[in-house]
Amino acid sequence: MIRRGGSVRLAPMKTIVVIPTFNEADNVVPITEAILALGIENLSVLFVDDDSPDGTVDVVAGLVTTYPGQVYLIHRPGKMGLGTAYKDGFRRALDMGADRIVQMDADFSHSPAYIPQMLDLLEDYAVVIGSRYVPGGSRDERWGIDRRLLSWWANFYTRVILRISVKDTTAGFKVWRRHTLIGIDLSRIHSNGYDFQVEMTYAAEKLGYRSKEIPIHFEDRRIGQSKMDVPVKIEAALRVWDILWRHRQLNPSMRAPYKLIPPS
Repeated sequence: MIRRGGSVRLAPMKTIVVIPTFNEADNVVPITEAILALGIENLSVLFVDDDSPDGTVDVVAGLVTTYPGQVYLIHRPGKMGLGTAYKDGFRRALDMGADRIVQMDADFSHSPAYIPQMLDLLEDYAVVIGSRYVPGGSRDERWGIDRRLLSWWANFYTRVILRISVKDTTAGFKVWRRHTLIGIDLSRIHSNGYDFQVEMTYAAEKLGYRSKEIPIHFEDRRIGQSKMDVPVKIEAALRVWDILWRHRQLNPSMRAPYKLIPPS
């Protein structure tokens, strides 16, 4: 709460954008500039890097100096996986007092332009998802038919096995409420590859958290090499059965209790 001129104004909610990186040296500067240019009050960017050999850490360290209090870095000792990168980032964001946590890629496949709309919707929902598979959603026109079919199949297969309502189960562009991430209890989440997205979506729905999907255009990365190849997608789909078994008894009564975490 901020008191100015005898009036009381509530401090703006704290928003932290969590971005895992591995070999994204050419992308971290433009994605940071695009996010900060949105002009959202009390917003910062937290990169989680797995010791990228291309010097991503050095570039982010420069951003930390250029934008003090707006850009942060978790430098991990090696390639430890997407799932643990997000969990480490989420936990740090919660420790920093974040009210709203955005997760997205560094390569502009998720456009920062959608963030304000997603944050507005978070007032009524526990998680907002940028979706390729609701009306109005789309994928890069350069995708071949094989890639389109594989992506569609992975989502259809996952939805059938898990019986969930979310259309884009593998979406990596989400905005979470603080209460939601605490209630999910990240220690329950064990997936460490791209199936992490599926497990988080499934756990949230099983625990009774309301989600909202908005249509987005999913663009192919502008710079660098995609890490999401066919074997990775197939492995993620096959792990759906593990997710189903692990959380088969999860229900809203099993939400972790909300506790105030003082900002670090």
